[in-house]
Amino acid sequence: MPHLEFSIEIESNNLTFENIYTPYQQFLYALCKQLHDKGYGYRRIAKMLNKWGVKTARGNSFYNTSVSNLLKRRHERDVRIEEMRNKEFPTKIGKFRLTYYTF
Repeated sequence: MPHLEFSIEIESNNLTFENIYTPYQQFLYALCKQLHDKGYGYRRIAKMLNKWGVKTARGNSFYNTSVSNLLKRRHERDVRIEEMRNKEFPTKIGKFRLTYYTF
């Protein structure tokens, strides 16, 4: 019985997560981003958050590096996901073969 054999390869990045941040993490990011956009430095933001009694997502006090990392890593992640989602991959179709099987 003759039949046609070929391979097809399709790639997609539509399986990346949309948002994996908790509401508290989103609140921290928005607060730090707003203060940073107003011109405050990382050290000053950390002092303000500690003065207000705000803790990190893991329950620790803020340092200038934790504010910096919070803003930097969120931005890096958002850019990476956006670039991956919009990346187009070509469809690859292998060579066609006509194969005969005898049963």
